[in-house]
Amino acid sequence: MKRLLRYMKGYRVYAVIGPLFKWLEALFELLVPLVVASLIDKGIPSGMAGDTSPIWRDFGILALLGVVGFLCSLTAQYFSAKAATGVAAELRSAMFNHMQSLSYTSLDRIGNATIISRLTGDLNLVQNGVNMFLRLFLRSPFVVLGAMIMAFTVDVEASLVFVPAILLLFAAVAVIMKLTVPRYKEVQNKSDSLYHTVGENITGVRVIRAFGMEGAERRRFHGEADDLTGFQIAANRISALMNPVTFVIINMAMLILIRSGAVRVDAGGLTQGEVIALVNYMSQILVELIKLANLIITVTKGIAAGGRIADFLDTTTEADELIVGDDGGIFDDDIAVSFEGVSFTYPDAASPSLENISFTMKRGETLGIIGPTGSGKTTLVNLIPRFYDATKGNITVCGRRIGNIPVDELRRMIGIAEQRSNIFSGTVRDNLSMGKTVSEDELSSAVKIAQAADFIEKRDGRFDAVLSRGGKNLSGGQRQRLNIARALAKAPEILILDDSASALDFATDAALRKALGKLDGMSVIIISQRAASVRHADNILVLDDGEAVGFGKFRELLESCPVFEEICISQGIEGGVSDEA
Repeated sequence: MKRLLRYMKGYRVYAVIGPLFKWLEALFELLVPLVVASLIDKGIPSGMAGDTSPIWRDFGILALLGVVGFLCSLTAQYFSAKAATGVAAELRSAMFNHMQSLSYTSLDRIGNATIISRLTGDLNLVQNGVNMFLRLFLRSPFVVLGAMIMAFTVDVEASLVFVPAILLLFAAVAVIMKLTVPRYKEVQNKSDSLYHTVGENITGVRVIRAFGMEGAERRRFHGEADDLTGFQIAANRISALMNPVTFVIINMAMLILIRSGAVRVDAGGLTQGEVIALVNYMSQILVELIKLANLIITVTKGIAAGGRIADFLDTTTEADELIVGDDGGIFDDDIAVSFEGVSFTYPDAASPSLENISFTMKRGETLGIIGPTGSGKTTLVNLIPRFYDATKGNITVCGRRIGNIPVDELRRMIGIAEQRSNIFSGTVRDNLSMGKTVSEDELSSAVKIAQAADFIEKRDGRFDAVLSRGGKNLSGGQRQRLNIARALAKAPEILILDDSASALDFATDAALRKALGKLDGMSVIIISQRAASVRHADNILVLDDGEAVGFGKFRELLESCPVFEEICISQGIEGGVSDEA
């Protein structure tokens, strides 16, 4: 939680003004019972004698105290809310920026549901906690202690009942808070699990319905919802004791006060106004402790949520630090990508996904990567931009060890069109110019090479045509071509096409490969399930179960690599002749 306090830095003035005006409001409120006592003991008798001026004087003082208290309260509410929302905005921005800096390994470990939960529910709890804390943390204890002190100024003997009552109340609050904090943490953890289930059902609704799994998913959801409800009920049962315990203690103290006060009024030791003042002070304590109870519940939730946010912000990413080495400069300018004995194992995986991979790709060459499903093709190219870090071996990109290239610089050198076409809401231009500021001519060239010019030209507004989130107003093939155009518009030194043409027909795929072959100076890595898509590559890397089982040209591999030969035969390619040619 200490780490989160630094986000208050820009709102210190607001964080001081808010509680200060709440304190002033409380100070004026503590004067009200004394004025009421004066009204009863002096004003009313004077009025009965024909002099109403003391009544009007006390009434005017009460009205003034009410107006000034209202203005102080309004000012305090404004600055407290401004500080709380400001801190939440700073925290939200820090969390989002931190999320963007995390490696794939860290994101996989945390999970989407947890990140969304932290950015929404947890952050709102922290904001509410800060707001309530600034408004009440100074006011409520001050009113409770101030009311007790003011009661002693009225009558010491009658006020002795305040001391045990307040001590009992603070003890009850401390015990309830100690019991509820860990339970609210469990509630938030259960919320993460429920968010994860809901997210899976939303994204996979078509698969669930296609396999008739609605009933099973409903049972799964209701099971987790019931589990969350059970934890919430357990936590709320304890926190719900706050108000009744407060009422019982205060009302018992008030009964004792009224009983002893009545006896002393009858004996002439107290006035009626003084008893009313003492009862008012006891009522103020009751109201403030109810507020304090709600404050503690809200702050308890905020503390639990803040701890989870702090844990998220403390998450480190492997790609933040550079690997120590002395070869940060260029040592072979002719190399585009080189793997030397590279192995990689996903966290918590039983076996490596890649093992002892070695190959060299020169600048301006085209490298094809092919292999059975699950052979590690996507994993391999994810190591090049450091989405993941290799667990063993060395990777060289553009003549430099990958660990000695700053991550931002490395990723500016690489353009990627992944298997899944991620289209964002906005215009075509917005999606194509994500990597850098792109001119109209550069956009036209990129979409022409990607074979996307035909459908973009037909849309109203061309590059200013609006796309829906996820590209729902595009076909699968159009999304893939736009995805490829985005990678090309970046004008990278290395272009990676990770099975990004799987939805294209053979003619469009062939036209795309022909256009890519005319690119001058750009190194291209093509991952494909189709042997025909990589047949014209300068070299082809064949993977099988995470191992490199072949590297060379198309015809060489047909003769020397059984895995590659089997892939070609299964696709109707034998002896270098393709059925689709």
